[in-house]
Amino acid sequence: MNAAVAYKEADGSSKRFTVPIVQELASNDLLPERYIRSEDERSSLLNTSSQIAIPVIDMELLSGENDCRQKEMEKLAMACEEWGFFQVVNHGIPGSLMEQMKRITREFVLLPLQEKVQYAVQEHEGYGQAFVFSEDQQLDWSDLLYLTIMPAEKRKMKFWPAKPVEFRKTVEEYAILVQRLSNQMLYLIAENLSLNAPDRFVHMFGEISQSMHYYPPCPRPDLVIGLSSHTDGGGITILLQEDGVVGLQVRKDGDWIPVQPIPGGLVINIGDMVEVISNGKYKSIEHRAVANKEKDRISIAAFCNPEKEAEIGPACELINESNPLNYRNFKRSEYLESYFLEGKKAIEFAKINPSSAA
Repeated sequence: MNAAVAYKEADGSSKRFTVPIVQELASNDLLPERYIRSEDERSSLLNTSSQIAIPVIDMELLSGENDCRQKEMEKLAMACEEWGFFQVVNHGIPGSLMEQMKRITREFVLLPLQEKVQYAVQEHEGYGQAFVFSEDQQLDWSDLLYLTIMPAEKRKMKFWPAKPVEFRKTVEEYAILVQRLSNQMLYLIAENLSLNAPDRFVHMFGEISQSMHYYPPCPRPDLVIGLSSHTDGGGITILLQEDGVVGLQVRKDGDWIPVQPIPGGLVINIGDMVEVISNGKYKSIEHRAVANKEKDRISIAAFCNPEKEAEIGPACELINESNPLNYRNFKRSEYLESYFLEGKKAIEFAKINPSSAA
């Protein structure tokens, strides 16, 4: 019922321990104490609002040079500034491939435990739970398979399942199209920010990792959190949700907004690195996933990241008297040390004046 987890501490030493596989807990109707959240966290599960929805961007409207494109670009800018989240349609990834990705994820999840644990997490990659650093840490009600998918030479194939047989081929096909969509979106975001080099983000965020999440049904979803509240630590994230089951929630103005899946759509959100480079103009927003009593759920997130030693800081062309410097420059590796410990809003360490930027 457990999987091994291995990671390196800040001093370079290694540590190894085991954590439960949530799917096995759910099948045995078990809810250990480590998954039960504090009263404050549980009360926040009730603080939701379905009266509004995140913006929807039509990628086809962004491909021309007309008034429709300008209006859609303005809508994209609003989504990045006010929400940090939006859904995209007509994005160029075939629906059949998206369905295939969900199918192979589910088929992997349904494999016997002894076949899956051979891919157990080591230093943040593999199967189990990510960001677990101690034997008594509070845990999320979900399992995941975390992989590096781009560039191809950085893949650790020992974590890529051999079953189902279509797994590696499908992930490869999806990775190519996700990278293409990522480049398109990063170029559009840079254009909206009026950066001197509109391809700056494309060159910076060339590393893509993928997290394939499985959220089993929970006997008491009011006591647990599927994925703890956090912001994403890269440039942008591209999320494929399963239709028919709402689990993702975005925090806005103190409320948690459920994100209803759109058939054929993808969710995109701004990460901490774009917030910093935009000097706080574009927002990296807290989000989480909740559990469901009756239904399981799959989601597949692609994280577009800079390399570990990249230098991150606000774009100089966005600094002026009316918009003073809000963040200091830092190395991505420095940020990661904070992110792995903090999880949400790790960029607080880089703020020059914490009250001056969201």
